[in-house]
Amino acid sequence: MRLRQLLLPLLAAPLLTACVNDGATYKIDGSREHVLSLIREQPYFWDSKADFYFIVSRMPACMRRHSIGSVPVNTKVEIYQVPSGAFIVKAGKKMFATETQTCESFAKMDSEPPEGMGTLIGTFRVKKGELVFVKEEKDEAPAEE
Repeated sequence: MRLRQLLLPLLAAPLLTACVNDGATYKIDGSREHVLSLIREQPYFWDSKADFYFIVSRMPACMRRHSIGSVPVNTKVEIYQVPSGAFIVKAGKKMFATETQTCESFAKMDSEPPEGMGTLIGTFRVKKGELVFVKEEKDEAPAEE
């Protein structure tokens, strides 16, 4: 009886370790009050997909959590900024437009906007098993003629 009580938690541990529940943040203007964050939750280890949530925050004015939906657990999520200050969130084939003035808008987009995607700010991606934000490096070298 005592052996069974010890073995059951040991057998269950590998099942729980494969689940994912993590997040990463991009600090707009280097401030903790103005951020874009991504959370991914994979409740079952056997599922190849995870629920992704996008948090838009400009404290103390607003903060909202929006659902991207279920996508493959290692999906890269690209963040673009358009000239108006809004953001385009691209997760695989899914695209959404959002903003940080009221944090309420999170509109699904059917295709890329005709005026373009804007400037790539960076990408949320998995590195060494953890979700991180990788800021896009701007090429600041002067052009040679």
